[in-house]
Amino acid sequence: MLTFLSISFLVLYGFDIVMLFYFGLHTYLMVFLYSRYKENCAEDESKILSLKDKNLPVVTVQLPIFNEFYVVDRLIESACHLQYPAKKLQIQVLDDSTDETIEKVAGLVAQYKKKGIWIEHVHRANRKGHKAGALDEGMAKAKGDYIAIFDADFTPEPDFLLRTMGYFDDESIGMVQTRWGHINETYNILTKAQSFGIDGHFMIEQVARNGSNLWMNFNGTAGIWRRSCIEDAGGWEHDTLTEDFDLSYRAELKGWKFRYIKDVVCKAEIPATMNAYKAQQFRWCKGSIQTAVKLLPRIWKSNESWKIKGEAITHLINYSVHPLMIINILLTAPLLLMEYWAGFKMEDLPMEILFGSAAFLSIGSMGPVIFYAYSQREIHKNWKSKLIYLPVLVMIGTGIAVMNTYAWMEAVFGIQSGFKRTPKLRIEKEGDSLQDKIKYVVPVDYRAFLEFFMGAYCLFCIYLSFMVGKPYMIGFMVLYSIGFFYVAYLSVAESFWKFKPATKAEKELRAVA
Repeated sequence: MLTFLSISFLVLYGFDIVMLFYFGLHTYLMVFLYSRYKENCAEDESKILSLKDKNLPVVTVQLPIFNEFYVVDRLIESACHLQYPAKKLQIQVLDDSTDETIEKVAGLVAQYKKKGIWIEHVHRANRKGHKAGALDEGMAKAKGDYIAIFDADFTPEPDFLLRTMGYFDDESIGMVQTRWGHINETYNILTKAQSFGIDGHFMIEQVARNGSNLWMNFNGTAGIWRRSCIEDAGGWEHDTLTEDFDLSYRAELKGWKFRYIKDVVCKAEIPATMNAYKAQQFRWCKGSIQTAVKLLPRIWKSNESWKIKGEAITHLINYSVHPLMIINILLTAPLLLMEYWAGFKMEDLPMEILFGSAAFLSIGSMGPVIFYAYSQREIHKNWKSKLIYLPVLVMIGTGIAVMNTYAWMEAVFGIQSGFKRTPKLRIEKEGDSLQDKIKYVVPVDYRAFLEFFMGAYCLFCIYLSFMVGKPYMIGFMVLYSIGFFYVAYLSVAESFWKFKPATKAEKELRAVA
């Protein structure tokens, strides 16, 4: 007889496997919906506007920034080169900076004003509400009925507005979102892996949802809102770290429709350091779960169809994959040792639990692999050559599970934390130096040691698998251990970059500059 503890353990493990399998199946669904409805998100050339049109509406472009010294000039330059009538294009630099970025922005704004560009520098002495607060205060001074938003790391093409504003002819459309591209995709292994993740979301997921009339979200940047939609949904709120996700679902609960255009691409700089990437993932994970806690009751009680409700709920809780992965890994060793501490033989278990678990994990884990590979197939002609970096994405996705599990728990238990920006360093090509552009020593995050522990624990599970003759989980554990060690190593190593003396080549480069 199994003890109560053993039964509880097996039930928990079984639930964990089923949930991971569910999220894996969801990626198959996204690929299917994409392949079936992708033409619904293709660009409609009849919607492209002309500068000769005298009825173009006033558009306010908002550029929310915080201490973006390295990239703010690139951002402002891109905004000022947007093709649109000068008298109908208002540009707001919503500046919450506390460093020398303030003076740099003031100088840039003065230069562009002299050229006849309608641009304003809106600086706040406090950061109340962080980005959401800045956007909200900017709206009070905005003259446009449409609000385009670009984060500091984005570079919209000159024809961005002309290719997107036409979709607002439909009065039910409250927001138009475009696809993210990459400025520095090939900079290092980390950026190459991240590009897979971003492409999967923007080429497959967003198209699958919007094309099949399911709910989708504004991604915080590279999109345009109808002002009345923002106001009708209750405006920008800052009780979550993903104000974009929150506003999107509140607007859709009000009946507004969104439009996604996969063929209009707005390029952005991908975080090139592990600590920057982890900070970004922490914010996205915690914000998504905060939004879930806030809005799931409203969504559940709404009159929307079960398809919309089911997809919206799955979308909101998708980051739950990370704590589920941690639970799965932590339960592996006890399961392998169960015949010793629970007093029964593994052979007595029906259908061999470990074998069944490995089969479920294999089927589920193939979903994301197909999902990301398919996104590359749809974007790049040489997509097969890019698949070599897919295992790196899987490893990194596992390695950041510790950080995202912390974020998930903080959101669920209502633990507040500050808005931690993702540093943008204007890393655009292989010769750019990360070390030179990091101003301060990055403190070592104690969670890096937990990541190292998880890597060591995976190695222990591999050892146990050989010892008890149950090799079914070894492949997963090898991949997991490499991922945890890689993320932990980079997290700690980056904290010591500022202590390293400059090389001779770096000194010469600085002297020339």
